Amino acid sequence: MNAFSGSTEELAAFQRALLEGVMRPFAQGAGGLDTMEVLKLLAEDFVRDPARWRVLQENFYRQQMELWVRATSPSPAPTPADTTDRRFSGEAWREPFYNLLVQSYLTTAGCLTEAAEGATLETLARRKLAFFVRQYVDAMSPANFAWTNPEALKLAAETQGASLARGMENLRADAEKGMVSMTDERAFEVGRNLAVTPGTVVFENELMQVIQYHPSTQTVYRAPLLMVPPCINKFYILDLQPDNSLVRFAVGQGHTVFMVSWRNVPQSLGRATWDDYVNSVITAIGVARAVCRVRKINALGFCVGGTLLASALAVLRVNGKDPVASLTLLATMLDFADTGELSVFIDEAYVQKREREFGEHSSEGGILRGRELAITFASLRANDLIWNYVVNNYLKGKTPPPFDLLYWNSDSTNLPGAMYAYYIRNTYLENNLRTPGKLTMCGVPVDLAEIDMPAYLLATREDHIVPWKTAYASTQLLGSDLTFVLSASGHIAGVINPAARNRRNYWTSDSRVDNPDEWFASATSQPGSWWTHWSAWLAGHAGRRVVAPATPGNAKYPPIEAAPGRYVREKPV
Repeated sequence: MNAFSGSTEELAAFQRALLEGVMRPFAQGAGGLDTMEVLKLLAEDFVRDPARWRVLQENFYRQQMELWVRATSPSPAPTPADTTDRRFSGEAWREPFYNLLVQSYLTTAGCLTEAAEGATLETLARRKLAFFVRQYVDAMSPANFAWTNPEALKLAAETQGASLARGMENLRADAEKGMVSMTDERAFEVGRNLAVTPGTVVFENELMQVIQYHPSTQTVYRAPLLMVPPCINKFYILDLQPDNSLVRFAVGQGHTVFMVSWRNVPQSLGRATWDDYVNSVITAIGVARAVCRVRKINALGFCVGGTLLASALAVLRVNGKDPVASLTLLATMLDFADTGELSVFIDEAYVQKREREFGEHSSEGGILRGRELAITFASLRANDLIWNYVVNNYLKGKTPPPFDLLYWNSDSTNLPGAMYAYYIRNTYLENNLRTPGKLTMCGVPVDLAEIDMPAYLLATREDHIVPWKTAYASTQLLGSDLTFVLSASGHIAGVINPAARNRRNYWTSDSRVDNPDEWFASATSQPGSWWTHWSAWLAGHAGRRVVAPATPGNAKYPPIEAAPGRYVREKPV
């Protein structure tokens, strides 16, 4: 398509390609639209409460009729646009036809949402229905289609079809990689302008490398800090660019930082287990202790990395070992009683399916493709993380602006199938980790209450992956001196909030109540980043200052290669 003639054939061909390239992988992923299940739940609710559905139907018809009467009056006045909805904030959407289209869509969306959220179903079924109805409502927005997006049509006419031609090229490129582009990936490269804090890999096994970062101060705290990132993403979320790197910040505060860099596992490691990952965390703790020649270190875990770290510490405590002076958990779940919208994906049928796929009779155990998890997480905020880019990248032919967080988000990582199946059954489905002695890891029964070192627990208020009240539940599981802090924003932006930018806020309280709402009622809002608050807390557990090491590693753990290392550069296959 080199020129835009305005023909219906061109638009139809473009729309078919769009649906083929976007909807098919979206529907096939873990976050896919299960139409039959939605219809089944709707039918079940209708049978339970037909009177409610009659009222909903009457309200829907009345609202639609009011829109048509207003639109066909001798002097129709457009319904004021909702300026908070970015999809329809442009002037083109105020033209009579498109204004009617938007108002009709929003009315329909509102009625469907009300029907789903008010369904007389058990909690999980209602949550699942509401989630999938929202996916459908988001997908059917008139902004998402070439035929019904006046901004895209106007741009196509102004550029003589060049915008649609660029959009088609963007669509083809994204179809090849199986994901919608959220950022200009040409702007970033790991080791060039991401993950550039100076350091050296001092250990590696099949699943991980351990990086020791070089000091930037003449003296450092005696106890080093080990960071355990999530294994479902790459570690450099904690070491993005220099001005928003938590690693660089910690090094600048005088900490000797070690980092676990999880491998993007190949098919041959599909049988790696949860215990293998826990053992790797235990190994990394040993590496940091040996290199710095200390009895105890400080340890930090983020998201699933925090769950692995807590599991490793529980194993160590059962074995009579106490190698960690303090624990920091960032947006981490230990009690999985309420996993928010992620719960809609994980039921007994789903887990059994995964166990069959990744079980002992499958070829090499199999691997969970990182793309599948990426689609799942994106579906939790589909308007922001999918459809926004469909409109701009494909319908308008634009290149998304550079954004380091979204580049990292798109840099997906494969997981061993055996490890994943164990994880989702024992955490998301059965919530076994919270029960003392219910799980045996590395040959011993684990009890989180045995983790009794001082702990700093951070949650983020708008987290759609780790709901903050679920993160707060960890305060009832750990037998330690706890500091709980709630950061503004979401799962990533709430954690990666550089102190130097002095943005957002966080809440603190000395209250030790069971109820998170009561805790929040007693909390005080603090301006800026939680980083400074955490840094002051961590300094109290890091020991005295000593001369910074001149070289990384030691005789047992000699330098292997410069940071960020090979593993973080590996791409999914």
